[in-house]
Amino acid sequence: MNEPFLPFALPDIGDEEIAEVVDSLKSGWLTTGPKTKAFEKAFAEFLGNGVDAIAVSSATAGLHLALEAVGVGPGDEVITSPYTFTATAEVVRYLGADPVFVDIDPATLNLSPEKIERAVTSRTRAIIPVHLAGLACDMDPILEVARKHDLKIVEDAAHAFPSTYKGKLIGTLPTDATVYSFYATKTITTGEGGMVVSANPEIIARCKTMRLHGISRDVFDRYTSKKPSWFYEVVEPGFKYNMTDVAASMGIHQLKKAWAFREKRASIASAYAEAFKDLPVIYPALAPEGETHAWHLFILRLADQAPVSRDRFIEKMAEKGIGTSVHFIPLHLHPYWRERYALKSEDYPNATKAFEAAVSLPIYTRMTAEDIQRVIHTVREILCE
Repeated sequence: MNEPFLPFALPDIGDEEIAEVVDSLKSGWLTTGPKTKAFEKAFAEFLGNGVDAIAVSSATAGLHLALEAVGVGPGDEVITSPYTFTATAEVVRYLGADPVFVDIDPATLNLSPEKIERAVTSRTRAIIPVHLAGLACDMDPILEVARKHDLKIVEDAAHAFPSTYKGKLIGTLPTDATVYSFYATKTITTGEGGMVVSANPEIIARCKTMRLHGISRDVFDRYTSKKPSWFYEVVEPGFKYNMTDVAASMGIHQLKKAWAFREKRASIASAYAEAFKDLPVIYPALAPEGETHAWHLFILRLADQAPVSRDRFIEKMAEKGIGTSVHFIPLHLHPYWRERYALKSEDYPNATKAFEAAVSLPIYTRMTAEDIQRVIHTVREILCE
């Protein structure tokens, strides 16, 4: 009898999340309200170090809000990685600015700090470091470049909850803002959703206003006041980026499980590392000793001497009933980015080579010991041909 299909990722939703969602449905507050405020407060407290948090409808929305809040606008340039999902760069275009891609480090797959400074021009306004797969970027040299050239830093931490750098949680570094994703496959989930985090009250205030149509007061504050409170002012042409209480209800309990979830992911990564150490593969870079890797993704790269191509490996895994993915098809290979900015693969050799060899294996908290061993057995079977 064939084994059931093992998907690439599944969310881990418990009875607590379900009960909280039901409570929200019964309460009458379906949009942004008390549960969203509670989730924001708990998230800020989780990170600590004086940060505040604004819940949004997606990490894409959060990146857009954060870049707008730090002053990115038409004609500006924002330096980032091509080895990321398109959302990282598309939000730059939303603001009429241009992304400038610099190649990645071949080991970590994160932004190469030494390449950032060479890309700075008179138009450069900000840097978006992407903490790929949950491994924090080397932030000290990035911070130094930003200080030297008076640039803003908005961290794309869609994969990096909870990750650390130099003993500090991502989100508490001296950057301008950090943005997280709570999409269904992420380390904690609200289905769809994200969070903007900053220790700068002006950035938080701007994001809060622009999150909901540029209105000067939250709808929750207006609708729960016991005195006439209908008056509000539109101070900017804002966006519709608020998180719902239904989504936040899941987030409240997912957050409580964040460290336990991270430990399970780390244990899967460790099992893979031990099982694959004699195979023709390049293992994902580890976090420095004492630091935390969130292990949102486990990106394995097939070495040149592997007996099958990356594409055939994916096909064979699917034939065995195991889902995989590829993170990422670099942006310089996509028609829009390639054609608009005349990008060439040879300008991003590390990103191009990584993509050609990369495959992401299942790594999620609902995997059983049998699931993990099934992945290990199948990978070994394919690569030991």
